[in-house]
Amino acid sequence: MDIGAVLETAILQFIGLNACYYAIAAIGLNVQFGYTGLLNFGQAGFMAAGAYGIGQTVPIFGISMWWGIGVAVGYSVFLGLLMGVPTLRLRADYLAIVTIAAAEIVRLVVRSVAAKDAFGGTDGLTGFASSFQQVGVDLGLRPASQYGFWIFTFSGRNLWNLIVGWTLVAIFGVIVWLLMKSPWGRVLKAIREDEDAVRSLGKNVFSYKMQALVLGGVIGSFAGIMLALGNANVQPDNYSRDLTFFILTGLVLGGVAKVTGSIVGPMLFWFIFAFLDSLLRQLIDQPFRLFGTTLIESTDIGAIVFMVMGGLLVALMVFRPQGLFGNRKEMAFEGR
Repeated sequence: MDIGAVLETAILQFIGLNACYYAIAAIGLNVQFGYTGLLNFGQAGFMAAGAYGIGQTVPIFGISMWWGIGVAVGYSVFLGLLMGVPTLRLRADYLAIVTIAAAEIVRLVVRSVAAKDAFGGTDGLTGFASSFQQVGVDLGLRPASQYGFWIFTFSGRNLWNLIVGWTLVAIFGVIVWLLMKSPWGRVLKAIREDEDAVRSLGKNVFSYKMQALVLGGVIGSFAGIMLALGNANVQPDNYSRDLTFFILTGLVLGGVAKVTGSIVGPMLFWFIFAFLDSLLRQLIDQPFRLFGTTLIESTDIGAIVFMVMGGLLVALMVFRPQGLFGNRKEMAFEGR
């Protein structure tokens, strides 16, 4: 078994594009769930809004891809208002139901035949990312291995995506950290603890919840933008409900209500995922047999990885429910 290759694969995922856009989405989800206590199970819908905002620019609207950032933000704000107006005055579990349903509605609408001219249907959208990738080419970015870092194998295009993506992670992380240290952020934390007490002090709880939902959604839309640019296409089924729960798993792993947790958690999620996947594939090359029967087949790898990660998550909830960097006193899912 080549354990070095297993670790190299895991490290590449630890700092790769998947961890990058998961971290951006987790920062947005942390604003909603970790700091405000809003059970948003539809972050994938906000990511889809960002991805389609950037993806429609060249093939549908015939404008520069860079205008797509504004379109993506507009889509995510509209989706946040659409989700929040009818539900934020109700109990938290209603918001959870509405958000997961809204995200699925978004996915089904954009993949529908009726909306194919606007969203590309099941084929998705392509041909929008060339101008973005050209910036990296113009800067003369080469594969990272050419700079002496032998373990990294990112191409110039992927390296440019990573530079932009992790820059966005740093920017959004600092913004959220500063906001949560401000009076506005302290109101959000108070709403998470006891919104009736906040309301008795004259604060408009509905307005603050709406602001948190929209802000977290806008940040999540940038995760969708990075996913679309990294893949150079927008496919509707990339934004299924599973995506939200994987991001939530990464957030819980790192620790809710902590900016550090929302960044490191998704990175660890992808490190563990890639490590287990690569390790099992190495074992298949040297199959383990019991009484003449091969115990692991290649088709079993995905299921086994999720089983192991599910077990690790259960163990985390038992022994350290606040996550690696979280504070048990700030667990939004502990109180109500």
